[in-house]
Amino acid sequence: MQIEQSEVVISTPDGQMPACLCTPTEQGRKPAVLLLMEAVGLTSHIRDVATRIANEGYVVLTPDLYYRELPNNKFGYDEVEPAMAMMYRLDFGQPIEEDIGAALAYLKSQPNLYPDRIGVTGFCLGGGLTFLTACKFADKIAVAAPFYGMVLDDWIDEVVNITVPVYLFFGGADPFIPLERIKQIESRFKELGKKYKLKIYSDANHGFFCHERSSYNRLAAEDAWRELIQFLHQHLQNAV
Repeated sequence: MQIEQSEVVISTPDGQMPACLCTPTEQGRKPAVLLLMEAVGLTSHIRDVATRIANEGYVVLTPDLYYRELPNNKFGYDEVEPAMAMMYRLDFGQPIEEDIGAALAYLKSQPNLYPDRIGVTGFCLGGGLTFLTACKFADKIAVAAPFYGMVLDDWIDEVVNITVPVYLFFGGADPFIPLERIKQIESRFKELGKKYKLKIYSDANHGFFCHERSSYNRLAAEDAWRELIQFLHQHLQNAV
Protein backbone atom coordinates (compact mmCIF):
# COMPACT_ATOMS: atom_id res chain seq x y z
CA MET A 1 0.00 0.00 0.00
CA GLN A 2 1.28 3.48 -0.88
CA ILE A 3 1.43 5.86 2.08
CA GLU A 4 1.62 9.64 1.87
CA GLN A 5 3.41 11.27 4.80
CA SER A 6 2.89 14.95 5.53
CA GLU A 7 3.82 17.37 8.27
CA VAL A 8 0.79 19.21 9.62
CA VAL A 9 0.17 21.77 12.37
CA ILE A 10 -2.67 21.57 14.89
CA SER A 11 -3.88 24.67 16.71
CA THR A 12 -4.14 24.35 20.50
CA PRO A 13 -4.82 26.90 23.26
CA ASP A 14 -1.05 26.90 23.97
CA GLY A 15 0.14 27.31 20.39
CA GLN A 16 0.83 25.34 17.24
CA MET A 17 1.43 21.60 17.69
CA PRO A 18 3.31 19.86 14.83
CA ALA A 19 2.18 16.38 13.87
CA CYS A 20 2.92 13.67 11.34
CA LEU A 21 -0.02 12.52 9.21
CA CYS A 22 0.19 9.19 7.35
CA THR A 23 -2.51 8.59 4.76
CA PRO A 24 -3.03 5.56 2.48
CA THR A 25 -3.28 6.84 -1.10
CA GLU A 26 -5.86 4.30 -2.28
CA GLN A 27 -9.34 5.65 -2.87
CA GLY A 28 -12.09 5.52 -0.26
CA ARG A 29 -12.62 6.63 3.30
CA LYS A 30 -10.59 4.97 6.02
CA PRO A 31 -10.78 4.52 9.79
CA ALA A 32 -8.13 6.42 11.73
CA VAL A 33 -5.68 5.95 14.58
CA LEU A 34 -4.28 8.59 16.92
CA LEU A 35 -0.77 7.40 17.81
CA LEU A 36 0.75 8.93 20.97
CA MET A 37 4.52 9.17 21.34
CA GLU A 38 6.98 7.81 23.89
CA ALA A 39 8.71 9.84 26.64
CA VAL A 40 11.72 10.34 24.34
CA GLY A 41 9.58 12.39 21.96
CA LEU A 42 8.28 12.12 18.41
CA THR A 43 11.15 10.01 17.10
CA SER A 44 11.81 8.19 13.83
CA HIS A 45 10.72 4.97 15.53
CA ILE A 46 7.24 6.31 16.31
CA ARG A 47 6.98 7.66 12.77
CA ASP A 48 7.86 4.18 11.54
CA VAL A 49 5.10 2.67 13.72
CA ALA A 50 2.69 5.24 12.24
CA THR A 51 3.63 4.08 8.73
CA ARG A 52 3.18 0.43 9.70
CA ILE A 53 -0.31 1.12 11.05
CA ALA A 54 -1.19 3.17 7.96
CA ASN A 55 -0.14 0.21 5.81
CA GLU A 56 -2.89 -1.75 7.51
CA GLY A 57 -5.47 0.67 6.08
CA TYR A 58 -5.66 3.56 8.55
CA VAL A 59 -5.12 7.30 8.48
CA VAL A 60 -2.63 7.84 11.33
CA LEU A 61 -1.95 11.10 13.19
CA THR A 62 1.06 11.39 15.52
CA PRO A 63 1.28 14.73 17.37
CA ASP A 64 4.41 16.18 18.94
CA LEU A 65 3.22 16.56 22.52
CA TYR A 66 6.50 18.27 23.48
CA TYR A 67 5.81 21.16 21.10
CA ARG A 68 6.05 23.67 23.96
CA GLU A 69 9.76 22.78 24.23
CA LEU A 70 10.79 22.87 20.57
CA PRO A 71 13.31 22.59 19.03
CA ASN A 72 15.35 20.38 21.38
CA ASN A 73 12.61 18.01 22.44
CA LYS A 74 13.76 14.57 21.25
CA PHE A 75 16.11 12.16 22.98
CA GLY A 76 17.97 8.94 22.39
CA TYR A 77 16.82 5.85 24.26
CA ASP A 78 19.95 6.10 26.41
CA GLU A 79 19.01 9.65 27.50
CA VAL A 80 16.58 8.55 30.15
CA GLU A 81 17.03 11.36 32.67
CA PRO A 82 16.43 14.37 30.36
CA ALA A 83 13.55 12.56 28.66
CA MET A 84 11.89 11.81 31.99
CA ALA A 85 12.45 15.40 33.10
CA MET A 86 10.70 16.71 29.99
CA MET A 87 7.87 14.23 30.42
CA TYR A 88 7.29 15.35 34.01
CA ARG A 89 7.18 18.98 32.86
CA LEU A 90 4.01 18.14 30.95
CA ASP A 91 0.84 19.28 32.68
CA PHE A 92 -1.30 16.13 32.78
CA GLY A 93 -4.40 18.16 33.59
CA GLN A 94 -6.21 20.54 31.27
CA PRO A 95 -3.26 21.34 28.92
CA ILE A 96 -2.59 17.74 27.84
CA GLU A 97 -6.33 17.09 27.58
CA GLU A 98 -6.64 20.10 25.30
CA ASP A 99 -3.76 18.80 23.17
CA ILE A 100 -5.41 15.39 22.79
CA GLY A 101 -8.80 16.99 22.15
CA ALA A 102 -7.29 19.19 19.42
CA ALA A 103 -5.63 16.16 17.77
CA LEU A 104 -8.92 14.24 17.76
CA ALA A 105 -10.77 17.27 16.36
CA TYR A 106 -8.17 17.56 13.60
CA LEU A 107 -8.65 13.92 12.65
CA LYS A 108 -12.43 14.24 12.66
CA SER A 109 -12.18 17.22 10.30
CA GLN A 110 -10.44 15.16 7.61
CA PRO A 111 -12.78 14.31 4.70
CA ASN A 112 -11.08 11.00 3.86
CA LEU A 113 -11.88 9.14 7.07
CA TYR A 114 -14.79 7.88 9.14
CA PRO A 115 -15.07 10.25 12.14
CA ASP A 116 -16.80 7.58 14.23
CA ARG A 117 -14.03 5.00 13.62
CA ILE A 118 -11.05 6.51 15.42
CA GLY A 119 -8.83 4.38 17.62
CA VAL A 120 -6.00 5.49 19.87
CA THR A 121 -2.79 3.72 20.81
CA GLY A 122 0.57 4.70 22.23
CA PHE A 123 3.71 3.49 23.97
CA CYS A 124 5.33 4.45 27.28
CA LEU A 125 4.17 8.06 27.89
CA GLY A 126 1.79 7.54 24.98
CA GLY A 127 0.44 4.41 26.62
CA GLY A 128 -0.49 6.34 29.74
CA LEU A 129 -2.06 9.08 27.61
CA THR A 130 -3.98 6.47 25.60
CA PHE A 131 -5.45 5.32 28.91
CA LEU A 132 -6.28 8.95 29.76
CA THR A 133 -7.91 9.42 26.35
CA ALA A 134 -10.17 6.43 26.95
CA CYS A 135 -11.23 8.00 30.26
CA LYS A 136 -11.72 11.55 28.99
CA PHE A 137 -12.72 11.19 25.34
CA ALA A 138 -14.67 7.93 25.14
CA ASP A 139 -17.39 9.75 23.19
CA LYS A 140 -14.88 10.70 20.48
CA ILE A 141 -13.05 7.40 19.94
CA ALA A 142 -14.08 3.82 19.18
CA VAL A 143 -11.25 1.82 20.77
CA ALA A 144 -8.06 2.24 22.83
CA ALA A 145 -4.90 0.12 23.08
CA PRO A 146 -2.29 1.41 25.57
CA PHE A 147 1.19 -0.13 25.70
CA TYR A 148 2.99 -0.20 29.07
CA GLY A 149 1.61 3.15 30.16
CA MET A 150 2.02 4.42 33.69
CA VAL A 151 -1.45 5.16 35.04
CA LEU A 152 -2.09 7.86 37.63
CA ASP A 153 -4.36 7.16 40.61
CA ASP A 154 -6.92 9.69 39.35
CA TRP A 155 -7.12 7.89 36.02
CA ILE A 156 -7.91 4.59 37.71
CA ASP A 157 -10.83 6.34 39.39
CA GLU A 158 -11.97 7.61 35.98
CA VAL A 159 -12.16 4.15 34.39
CA VAL A 160 -15.86 4.52 35.24
CA ASN A 161 -16.09 6.90 32.23
CA ILE A 162 -14.71 4.42 29.68
CA THR A 163 -17.35 3.21 27.22
CA VAL A 164 -15.12 1.74 24.46
CA PRO A 165 -13.21 -1.55 24.23
CA VAL A 166 -9.68 -1.33 25.66
CA TYR A 167 -6.72 -3.67 25.14
CA LEU A 168 -3.87 -3.12 27.63
CA PHE A 169 -0.35 -4.45 26.97
CA PHE A 170 2.25 -4.76 29.75
CA GLY A 171 5.66 -6.31 30.36
CA GLY A 172 5.87 -8.57 33.38
CA ALA A 173 9.45 -7.44 34.04
CA ASP A 174 8.74 -3.70 33.71
CA PRO A 175 10.44 -1.86 36.61
CA PHE A 176 8.20 1.20 36.12
CA ILE A 177 4.89 -0.67 36.31
CA PRO A 178 4.83 -3.39 39.00
CA LEU A 179 2.49 -6.33 38.71
CA GLU A 180 0.56 -5.04 41.72
CA ARG A 181 -0.32 -1.91 39.74
CA ILE A 182 -1.41 -3.94 36.75
CA LYS A 183 -3.65 -6.04 39.00
CA GLN A 184 -5.12 -2.87 40.48
CA ILE A 185 -5.93 -1.56 37.01
CA GLU A 186 -7.48 -4.85 35.93
CA SER A 187 -9.53 -5.10 39.12
CA ARG A 188 -11.02 -1.69 38.37
CA PHE A 189 -12.07 -2.77 34.87
CA LYS A 190 -13.58 -5.98 36.25
CA GLU A 191 -15.35 -4.22 39.11
CA LEU A 192 -17.04 -1.82 36.69
CA GLY A 193 -17.84 -4.46 34.08
CA LYS A 194 -15.86 -2.71 31.36
CA LYS A 195 -15.08 -4.34 28.01
CA TYR A 196 -11.34 -4.96 28.06
CA LYS A 197 -8.48 -7.30 27.27
CA LEU A 198 -5.15 -7.32 29.09
CA LYS A 199 -1.98 -9.13 28.14
CA ILE A 200 1.20 -9.43 30.20
CA TYR A 201 4.39 -10.66 28.53
CA SER A 202 6.04 -12.24 31.55
CA ASP A 203 9.68 -11.79 30.53
CA ALA A 204 9.27 -8.43 28.76
CA ASN A 205 10.69 -5.16 30.09
CA HIS A 206 9.49 -1.59 29.62
CA GLY A 207 9.68 -0.57 25.97
CA PHE A 208 9.65 -4.17 24.73
CA PHE A 209 7.96 -3.17 21.46
CA CYS A 210 10.74 -0.86 20.25
CA HIS A 211 13.59 -2.53 18.35
CA GLU A 212 15.84 0.50 19.03
CA ARG A 213 15.71 -0.05 22.80
CA SER A 214 18.00 -2.40 24.69
CA SER A 215 14.80 -3.81 26.26
CA TYR A 216 13.42 -4.92 22.87
CA ASN A 217 11.76 -8.33 23.08
CA ARG A 218 11.18 -9.65 19.57
CA LEU A 219 8.69 -12.38 20.44
CA ALA A 220 6.62 -10.08 22.64
CA ALA A 221 6.75 -7.27 20.07
CA GLU A 222 5.67 -9.50 17.20
CA ASP A 223 2.82 -11.02 19.18
CA ALA A 224 1.67 -7.62 20.46
CA TRP A 225 1.67 -6.23 16.91
CA ARG A 226 -0.56 -9.08 15.69
CA GLU A 227 -2.87 -8.59 18.65
CA LEU A 228 -3.02 -4.82 18.13
CA ILE A 229 -3.86 -5.03 14.43
CA GLN A 230 -6.46 -7.73 14.98
CA PHE A 231 -8.03 -5.59 17.72
CA LEU A 232 -8.09 -2.47 15.52
CA HIS A 233 -9.51 -4.39 12.56
CA GLN A 234 -12.22 -5.93 14.71
CA HIS A 235 -13.51 -2.61 16.02
CA LEU A 236 -12.61 -0.15 13.26
CA GLN A 237 -12.42 -1.96 9.92
CA ASN A 238 -15.38 -4.23 10.63
CA ALA A 239 -17.55 -1.51 12.19
CA VAL A 240 -20.95 -1.04 10.60
